[in-house]
Amino acid sequence: MNIPEVAFVVLVRLPLKSIARFRSVCKEWKDLIDSDFFRDQFISRNSSSSISWSIIQMQPYKLTLEIMGHHGCKTWGLARSLGSFMSFFVETAIKKLLVLACTDGLVLLYAEATDGTPMYYVGNPLFQEWFPVPFPPFLSLEDLERLRLHERFRDTGLVTKMQSGIVVSYKVVLLMTHGRTKVDFAIYSSDTAKWENRNVTCPKYHWLFRFSHRKSIALNGMLHWFSNISVCFMAYDFYEGNVDDGCHIISFPDRGKDDEIRRFRRSFTTSEGSIVYFNEFRENENRTLRVWRLVKYTDGPEEAWQLLWEVSLVSMIDLLGIDYFPVVMHPLNSEIIYLWSRNKKGMVLFNLRTLVLSLHKENEDDGKCRDGCLLSFNRCSEFMENICGYFFPWSNYAGFNNLIFSQYVLPRWLHRLPRPPPT
Repeated sequence: MNIPEVAFVVLVRLPLKSIARFRSVCKEWKDLIDSDFFRDQFISRNSSSSISWSIIQMQPYKLTLEIMGHHGCKTWGLARSLGSFMSFFVETAIKKLLVLACTDGLVLLYAEATDGTPMYYVGNPLFQEWFPVPFPPFLSLEDLERLRLHERFRDTGLVTKMQSGIVVSYKVVLLMTHGRTKVDFAIYSSDTAKWENRNVTCPKYHWLFRFSHRKSIALNGMLHWFSNISVCFMAYDFYEGNVDDGCHIISFPDRGKDDEIRRFRRSFTTSEGSIVYFNEFRENENRTLRVWRLVKYTDGPEEAWQLLWEVSLVSMIDLLGIDYFPVVMHPLNSEIIYLWSRNKKGMVLFNLRTLVLSLHKENEDDGKCRDGCLLSFNRCSEFMENICGYFFPWSNYAGFNNLIFSQYVLPRWLHRLPRPPPT
């Protein structure tokens, strides 16, 4: 067995943290690690292994960006949570920092300089790679002022293109002006280092989003834009979509009679490569948690959604009471939902299949999750108390449905931040 074969046997069994270091040992090892064969073998061996991920808060809140982290997971083997890699340095002093989007290991940040100047950055926090995104040349002074006043920056999204588990390009998307049947996107592409305008036909857009705030979730090249006041949401494919019929309006599965008995404002997240929606429903004193997965981009809720779980909450409520609200689904395991218990002041991990739950508190030492990862908190309890009113439909809380949380999930293979060509 020659040296590359010996190296292969050893390296393919190591966590990615170590593999990333060993790329610099010599050219022979670097070529081996960068080969398609090595990558495919590593991903195949670790396809069911846990990977590091974090729950990121998405509000203009000054406490912290990451509120809960999973580290020490087998695939990456990180000794600290992802939030510790979120350190961010720019030449200009900043007074505000906000995560706008997380997808495929990349993060889109909004930063505001001390003089009020708005700035966008796309980055790979793990490798400390940050790229300042220039503003569209066609933005007016009025547009920039609205950005500075935080009236528009939340409408920004980030979408990526993947090949063999590696991010090869990304697009930053601004949701611009809209008419009754059209929506105007400004799109910055890492492939061209240029902005383009795309005016997309969307017949129901004016009714859907006219008076609302928007937030987006990226998945498989698509952005899903959610409104704070609507029973529907919009989806568009920024790599494959066309301007005439590429826009989809999807109704939520509980639209209609079930809308009257849901307990919380609608919570959206991703899990196992799908958009999922979950809520609690109360019928005849029975409390039930229902989880749906989006399976088809069509307006008919019966065709668009698959009911994954319908679980009685009696056992959980007996232990925790009813003073809780939903947070996210586990991004890699659609059996596990994360809930925040206010009276217990801790994060509840509830398995929808086994009905087993575990409670993790911030003031306790880091503990192990069921997937073998270590859990860490960062002022999570304080943040939860500040936003809890958002979840209840009858609350006058001004937060509305703006996607309070996002999952920042590391990929299953090494990739760097795609660099735009020089201009």
